[in-house]
Amino acid sequence: MKSTPLWILGLYAFVSFIFFSHSVQVAADDDSNDSGAMSIDCGLTPESWDNNDFHYEADGSPFVESGKVYSVSSEHTLTSDEEQSWQQLNTLRSFPEGQRNCYTLAPKQGRGNKYLIRAFFKYGNYDKNNSIPTFDLHLGVNYWTTIYLSDSSDVVRSEVIHVAQSDHIDVCLINKGQGTPFISSLELWPLPIKLYQPTPNLLPLALTTRRNFGMTERFDFVRYPNDPYGRSWFQGDKDTKNSRPISTSIAIDDDSKEYKLPKEVLSTAITPLNSSFPLVVNVNASTNHEYYVYLHFFEFEKHSQNQQRSMDIAFTDSIRDNNVTLEYLQLQTIVHRIPRELSLTNISITSSPGSTLPPIVNDLEIYRVRHKQNSPTREGDGKFDAMRNIRHGYNIMRISWQGDPCMPEDYRWEGVTCNNYSGSIPRIISLNLSSSRLDGEIMGTIFSKLDMLESLDLSNNQLTGEIPESLAKVANLKVLNLTGNDLIGLVPESLEEKSGLTLSLDGNPGLCHTASSCKTKTLIGPLVASAIASAAVLLIAIFIPIMLCKRKRKPQNAMLPKKGGDFRSKCQAFSLEEVVSMTNNFESVIGEGGFGKVYLGKLQHGIQVAVKLLSKSSHQGFTEFESEAKLLSLVYHKNLVSLIGYCDDGDMKALIYEYMAKGNLLHLLTGKSPYVIKWKERLQIAFDAACGLNYLHNGCNPPIVHRDLKSSNILLSENMHAKIADFGLCKVFASDTDTHISTRPAGTFGYLDPEFHRCGNLHKNSDVYSFGIILLELMTGRPAIIKTSEGINHIVDWVTPKFKVGDMESIMDPKLEGKFNIASARKVIEIAMCCIETSAVKRPDINNVENDLKQCLALETNNESEESSSLFSSSTFDTSFYQCGSHSPPSVR
Repeated sequence: MKSTPLWILGLYAFVSFIFFSHSVQVAADDDSNDSGAMSIDCGLTPESWDNNDFHYEADGSPFVESGKVYSVSSEHTLTSDEEQSWQQLNTLRSFPEGQRNCYTLAPKQGRGNKYLIRAFFKYGNYDKNNSIPTFDLHLGVNYWTTIYLSDSSDVVRSEVIHVAQSDHIDVCLINKGQGTPFISSLELWPLPIKLYQPTPNLLPLALTTRRNFGMTERFDFVRYPNDPYGRSWFQGDKDTKNSRPISTSIAIDDDSKEYKLPKEVLSTAITPLNSSFPLVVNVNASTNHEYYVYLHFFEFEKHSQNQQRSMDIAFTDSIRDNNVTLEYLQLQTIVHRIPRELSLTNISITSSPGSTLPPIVNDLEIYRVRHKQNSPTREGDGKFDAMRNIRHGYNIMRISWQGDPCMPEDYRWEGVTCNNYSGSIPRIISLNLSSSRLDGEIMGTIFSKLDMLESLDLSNNQLTGEIPESLAKVANLKVLNLTGNDLIGLVPESLEEKSGLTLSLDGNPGLCHTASSCKTKTLIGPLVASAIASAAVLLIAIFIPIMLCKRKRKPQNAMLPKKGGDFRSKCQAFSLEEVVSMTNNFESVIGEGGFGKVYLGKLQHGIQVAVKLLSKSSHQGFTEFESEAKLLSLVYHKNLVSLIGYCDDGDMKALIYEYMAKGNLLHLLTGKSPYVIKWKERLQIAFDAACGLNYLHNGCNPPIVHRDLKSSNILLSENMHAKIADFGLCKVFASDTDTHISTRPAGTFGYLDPEFHRCGNLHKNSDVYSFGIILLELMTGRPAIIKTSEGINHIVDWVTPKFKVGDMESIMDPKLEGKFNIASARKVIEIAMCCIETSAVKRPDINNVENDLKQCLALETNNESEESSSLFSSSTFDTSFYQCGSHSPPSVR
């Protein structure tokens, strides 16, 4: 990789980045008028042509699906006279999110062909931070180079020759934590497969230098259309000692030659100042790397028959070519591999004994071999096969789902587990798409193409239709989790009888296991409708007497199994030995709650879990343990932490939950985590939590009150989806209006309903108060309680005076750096203040809160394309429009 001076790139740009629309013929055997080359001007939309009819592809889809476009700052923007020539360096695409972001190129020649791929980078202080980033560039699943820039005006060019092993080529930018990666332009040029002899195993060749010696002022930079393969040739005289340039004006036609070097390149050369001295070309090829060196010689001086130019060429002490004799107007290329154990510092060219003419050299190319560290995922599994169909079929928009699904391992797709055995082609063995908002039918045929799949988790989505029998054809499938969907119909017998398969189907009321039970479910709807119609007259006749009678209360535990009933059928039972094994003898503590410590565990098929032990010193006894297990085994929602199993083995009592990789919200907001939760993510977390709480309050019969809702009980998955935890200690109520008078304190200080403090009344609106505190934490980035030398500072006391004077800027978390939509933020603070009303009757129902937050999220999504500077357009807000206790959501302004 070389840092190229701007004045050289200026002339280079005059011949543009791309071919004319009536493109030249690329190879001698190619009859097409279209070379198949492509050039992407990153940050430029739509496609364009310059004054010379050079074509630039528009940036974005289908090449890249992430990142943001920018222009370089005004002080680095080129002048109007240069703009047309330099337009590709005035814009760029930046990637502030994700560790790996990829451009995907699909050349028309496809796999098995050779391509020159080139990328340009100019920082230009586009982000106004004056902080030049350093990042890596990957070609597919392997390292290409590291991008360093010396200053804001510096332009870096990186180029590689690559034989494509598939129909698509990924160029990926890797965030190393040293600034945000970006790219200014990206090009691809097809090359004949015989050009630049292939290395063993078709390893890529990264350009180190390409020089044209003796280049005159007229041709101090040469590229397309002079070079039909898109190569760029720079002046190389600075790499030589004691030489002088020579050139010719004769007509040169090299169209029949394999390398198709431009006539402007062939018509210049260098020769020693003193013919008795060698011609020495300095090179910068360090040890510990393997190189390929290409020296091009072209005799353009015509001599008498008794004169000849014969040369001895020394690359290293052991690599030499003697008596290289040139013929008039005939290109001769000398190629040598320099192994990594040898040092190449210069190339010495001398006259052979008996030669009557001094040595010359026209051109030099040096390439470093890029050895492959990783193999891509097997083609049938990979990005453009099964996984592509899954991604697009379910519209899965995960930032990590770029490039190869399995490799490099550090950038593996979220939810994907691969075998990654040393020396083998990676295969996908586990796919976790739980709580991914999937809808539609299960794409059984696509999933079955992942024939090495051992675990498939599609739980807690909105999948509909029947379970496809094709899933039973996945020979290695051991775990299939379909809980918490809307699946219907008969469960395939082949799945139920599949040997070694753990099949989880709870939370799909439309499923049945026998044909007769399916028939019964089919008849329920008409029978119920008929019964309702037949009973209508009777209901009218007895309506008044019924209203005069006292309504009987429902049994308090109507939702739970009868006393003594077996709740174990709803979740998996584990023995003490299994719990010890899955936690590696309780090696890793990841939390501690009312029950006791929580340990990280791993099930047999690699699925991580959280194991909560019931400590002997905890307040909860076996009765409450059993109550929680019963309750959790019956409650399923995508925004509630799922219970996988339990252990009731002697003194060992434990609950096994799904593992939430990002931990709890409190830690991410106020702990030492370096990750800053973006405003849209905070809105999504609030909405997810509201959905889960709404299900507990309004989706369960009887309703469930959490009793200890707080930010540390909001857990986050790898893709930042929120789920409520620890609701197993809540009470079950007979109706919306009933309350439970508790003599034992419930909840956590800072989140407790003030009304509970006064009179001990605990009800659904107590959870709403706690939820309001969580909203304030999300907005401010502050914990509910801060202990200072002056005493305890509650978040409500801190926010309220700022809310009253409309000081929005002071309320919002400074870590957001003003990057939020003022309208959505204003509405959230109003929702939060209504939730924390002292009087419980003035608080909104959580159903209304969920709807309001959904509007906030939509508002943010509609405005997310705006510049950050325009998002914070006002620091004040109107505190009067949101009516607390309203049963209809307020309008969005």
